[in-house]
Amino acid sequence: IGALRWHFLLQSLQDLQKSLCQLGSCLLVLQGEYEPVLKAHIQKWNITQVTLDAEMEPFYKEMESNIRRLGEELGFEVLSLVGHSLYDTKRILELNGGSPPLTYKKFLHILSLLGDPEVPVRNLTAEDFQRCRPPDLGLAECYRVPLPVDLNIPLESLSPWKGGETEGLQRLEQHLTDQGWVAHFTKPKTIPNSLLPSTTGLSPYFSVGCLSVRTFFYRLSNIYAQAKHHSLPPVSLQGQLLWREFFYTVASATPNFTRMVGNPICLQIPWYEDAEKLHKWKTAQTGFPWIDAIMTQLQQEGWIHHLARHAVACFLTRGDLWISWEEGMKVFEEMLLDADYSINAGNWMWLSASAFFHQYTRIFCPVRFGKRTDPEGKYIRKYLPILKNFPPKYIYEPWTASEEEQKQAGCIIGQDYPFPMVNHKEVSDHNLQLMKQVREEQQR
Repeated sequence: IGALRWHFLLQSLQDLQKSLCQLGSCLLVLQGEYEPVLKAHIQKWNITQVTLDAEMEPFYKEMESNIRRLGEELGFEVLSLVGHSLYDTKRILELNGGSPPLTYKKFLHILSLLGDPEVPVRNLTAEDFQRCRPPDLGLAECYRVPLPVDLNIPLESLSPWKGGETEGLQRLEQHLTDQGWVAHFTKPKTIPNSLLPSTTGLSPYFSVGCLSVRTFFYRLSNIYAQAKHHSLPPVSLQGQLLWREFFYTVASATPNFTRMVGNPICLQIPWYEDAEKLHKWKTAQTGFPWIDAIMTQLQQEGWIHHLARHAVACFLTRGDLWISWEEGMKVFEEMLLDADYSINAGNWMWLSASAFFHQYTRIFCPVRFGKRTDPEGKYIRKYLPILKNFPPKYIYEPWTASEEEQKQAGCIIGQDYPFPMVNHKEVSDHNLQLMKQVREEQQR
């Protein structure tokens, strides 16, 4: 993971430590491979119970089974609870008859049978913490939350997003204040290149576990109950939480979910391998200002709007460069604060039309899409200041300006900012034919 994600995680741990100290407890952070670390401390601290989230991802499923095996060997209890998701994915899969293909429509039907998720666990009190104090509070300094410098993490890139439950709860309250906005939220109508998030921006806090997804679900339910009319899944705010559940459920039952090969739900596509083109996309050097502004925001802040994600993902895969979604997924995993095994891979398969999404003829134009919601190009001017002096008619296509106009803007295309790396019309038409061919062959 990249520096921005490390900073966000460490800030979240610092905030948790501060909250626990206020309750007369503290957070002890142990570093190392989990098996030897656990073995060393079980006897040293006389630990009788280890608790963890019920896991869905392969690495953590394996970790949980190893910890259970250790528990049997060393005599401690392992308590595993569903906490990171709203529902128990195993139960959903049972009701789906094991793990055959699961559509979103079928998924919502199964949830209707299950009813609402369990009510959030009550908040612990100071008295609870007094009853389960750590073994020796004198150890706190030895097991403190590491600083970035301890882990050789560069300090120069600090995102405006701050990690921690305190910040997450403030954002939650701020968004829930406008109950009309909450009730009528529809995801497709949010603005991809607004200078402030036009969605809730809570995803990084759910991803790391700073915020309870159940708390958000029930707060939304209360607002919906008081509204005469409100939006519904899949486009409502609760619908967004259910998409998250859908991807978790499918990922937990799909082998090789983060790869194309050996993935039973993924279209097998002969993508191009082109390290130079991939590098240009990752480093905001495509020559398409809107695409490059999005990738710059991702590098600087670790967050981009979901429709902006759609645009850069389509550009990398089926739209323009025909490079595998796996490569894009890895870049997002490194940079996005809310990167998540199931959701990241699921969205990349969706946007590359490899799974879930079949309207593959809809290709995002790297010029027109951004221009619709930001004709003045304020977003581009913020993230690509080299282009800030171009008039609106050229800001999305600066290469169409005359040499004199480029000089007046203080930016010569091909010198100060690159020419477009591809002809969008030509490559997107060609890629569309490739996609049709692949789909027809595999359907046969």
